[in-house]
Amino acid sequence: MPPPEAIAETLLGGRVGRLERLPGGGNNRLYRLRAEDGRDFALKTYARDRDDARDRLGAEFGGLDFLWSRGERRVPRPIAADRSAGVALYDWIDGEAVTTPGPADLAAVVDFVSALRRAGEAPEARALPLASEACLSGREILRQIAARRTSLGAVGDPALRRFLLERFDPLHARLAGRLPLDPEPEIPPEARLLSPSDFGFHNALRRPDGALVFLDFEYFGWDDPAKLIADFELHPAMGLSPEMARTFRAEVLALFPDQPALGARVATLRPLFALRWSLIVLNPFLPQGRRRQDFLADGGALDVLCRRRLATADAVLSPL
Repeated sequence: MPPPEAIAETLLGGRVGRLERLPGGGNNRLYRLRAEDGRDFALKTYARDRDDARDRLGAEFGGLDFLWSRGERRVPRPIAADRSAGVALYDWIDGEAVTTPGPADLAAVVDFVSALRRAGEAPEARALPLASEACLSGREILRQIAARRTSLGAVGDPALRRFLLERFDPLHARLAGRLPLDPEPEIPPEARLLSPSDFGFHNALRRPDGALVFLDFEYFGWDDPAKLIADFELHPAMGLSPEMARTFRAEVLALFPDQPALGARVATLRPLFALRWSLIVLNPFLPQGRRRQDFLADGGALDVLCRRRLATADAVLSPL
């Protein structure tokens, strides 16, 4: 693949003045690109893996392009993409991490969810794909949990094996066995929501004027609004207070007066989503996770990351 500078100049249609790689990013390398005329852009190179066929670039670029076409400006503007190289160019967003969200920030998140629901009413929205690992039924959640448990069970790490056998498996047996599942195979299209999937304050920036911008749409698509609610509450990077979690759930549920059973579905499925999250955070143990760290040039920190993720998985399960 050509060097990032060459791809950047092709996407930009001009000369690059400076290209600076930024820290962070679990699935991509992120660069701040300054054009010769002084404008700033974000350049993303997306990780690819032989065991993961998901089109992260296509989901993000296509989703943001759709939202911009609908007038949504609380997301980065997509500029250009080279799908063969797995690289895309976006507007640069000046802002700070949302480290201490308050009531106004929570209101902004709920308003964005409302905008996503309105955007989903557009006829062209029906052509958008399902979100990555969409969960449209309780049975699908259980299937994903079982698949992840099987993959992690094949890893020969003693600490991981002890966690799975002594911590995860007993909870899985108890919770999965007692939860009633919707007899329908999946929720119908009219009950679904366009979702960023990896949604929360950890993927937002606060502009200098205080407004929030929402980032990282690599898993964007149609999904169950119950999953968006549960994931927002459960995401390990969020650390929501119980009060904020209750407020978020109540206010998002109020956006769906046509779905009176949604609240009960969230309450029923939330423990399954917690089980799922406890396995998602253990991805660095898998061969794919090791290759991802190598792509990000962070392979030396993998063992430390794995130990930290075991503690995170345990914390996710603690309230169950």
